[in-house]
Amino acid sequence: MRGTRAAKRYAKAILSLAKDKNSATKVQEDMLSILRTVEGSKELSDMLGSPVIKNSLKKKSLSAIFPNLNELTQGSVDLLIENGRLEILDAVARQYIYMYNEDNQLKEAIVTTAIPLDKELEKVIMTKVKELTGTEAKLKQIVDESIIGGFILRIGDLQYDASVSRSLNNLKRRFKENTYVSKI
Repeated sequence: MRGTRAAKRYAKAILSLAKDKNSATKVQEDMLSILRTVEGSKELSDMLGSPVIKNSLKKKSLSAIFPNLNELTQGSVDLLIENGRLEILDAVARQYIYMYNEDNQLKEAIVTTAIPLDKELEKVIMTKVKELTGTEAKLKQIVDESIIGGFILRIGDLQYDASVSRSLNNLKRRFKENTYVSKI
């Protein structure tokens, strides 16, 4: 990923300053907004990385897109512009979010299901999260019909796969390994 090391350094500095000014939560909200917007718009991402578009136009565009940024977040964006590193804005936002969550012991659990979760299923998933990690987590859902049923739960580096597709693949593999069945 481009500029990851630099993004980590910028994010660490922004978080440190935000904690000093007691505005880490507000900057977190701004970074979430920036990340969602940049990831959701290929045109914006291309504009930020374009060497052809002048920095003054980029700054004006970002001010129009994000008119209510915290002064610390706005200062960080201005610093990225001055240093010619605006193309890593999304990476800085992602790293800031990660560092903020680690600092505040907030975990994000990503659950992939075949259908949208209802309240009852959400409780089952949250119970499994607590069982696996010992802590609560914020739940993010992805719907993927290819898993057929069940769920896949990811929390950081940990993955718990209770999907029907995994069970079917395991069964298929066992049938292939079983010499008696393969001769039939």
